[in-house]
Amino acid sequence: MALASFAVSLPIAAITVRSRAAVLRRAMSSSSVSAGSQARVGVVQMTSVGDLDANYATCSRLTKEAAAAGVKFLCFPEVFSFIGSKDGESVKIAESLDGPIMQRYCSLANDSSMWLSLGGFQEKGPDDSHQYNTHVLIDDSGKVRSSYRKIHLFDVDVPGNMVYKESRFTTAGDTVVAVDSPFGRLGLTVCYDLRFPEIYQCLRFKHQAQVLLVPSAFTKVTGEAHWEILLRARAIETQCYVIAAAQAGKHNEKRESYGDSIIIDPWGAVIARLPDRLSTGFAVADIDLSKVEAVRTKMPISEQRKFDSILKSSSL
Repeated sequence: MALASFAVSLPIAAITVRSRAAVLRRAMSSSSVSAGSQARVGVVQMTSVGDLDANYATCSRLTKEAAAAGVKFLCFPEVFSFIGSKDGESVKIAESLDGPIMQRYCSLANDSSMWLSLGGFQEKGPDDSHQYNTHVLIDDSGKVRSSYRKIHLFDVDVPGNMVYKESRFTTAGDTVVAVDSPFGRLGLTVCYDLRFPEIYQCLRFKHQAQVLLVPSAFTKVTGEAHWEILLRARAIETQCYVIAAAQAGKHNEKRESYGDSIIIDPWGAVIARLPDRLSTGFAVADIDLSKVEAVRTKMPISEQRKFDSILKSSSL
């Protein structure tokens, strides 16, 4: 089922997913999404710049338009609030989660009666030279419900492109985070974490995640090669929904992101994306936790996994 565009500049695609199965007992106890019910979620695509006010204006506009479209949970990409053009610029604007930048977004969530996933906020770090790359989850009353500090930092020599060293100004987190919500049990990650399936296995099998959040700012080179296939792999191997908000286009003379914000179901099918991977806007889908239960019941990999119990080290 396709939804009509709610704004000319914001074409929205959605597919409603239905299932005959009941919702997981775990889901029933941890989430307010009941069997057979659906929750409308949105995934944002945007081009952040080095201007806090301009980025907030974009986020505010998209949130209000998403609310008008019936979205109850809106997911923003990594570095949604600021992308600097000079080394160390982000550290200078970094704040605590109770600082004025994040409080602005808390007020936005409250005013819109909407949950917000804000992935990749510049949180003040352990010293003046470092920040945390923090995924913040805000509920519809404007309260920070949870936060996750990115564990895997992007220290990479991108083929034919440039060298990135995120650890130069960012301190890695050390804690896996999953949290209950009205939209299922959410697993919080950020961008480069996507290349490390162990964290998603942990979120699914140790923390019972049903929806995986992957706010990102993939480079153009790595996005063209790996973005969609990695996301679909994470959905398939965990049997979870995946919501991946992406930065898109040129932020400044030095930095360009791939874009292509998408939502994927537990079978690995893309169920929502913007028709233009570089435009600013959002896509929506109605997620249904009974779809998660149906896939997991028919293919019970959680009961068939062997490595946790029998994997032994060996040497030749």
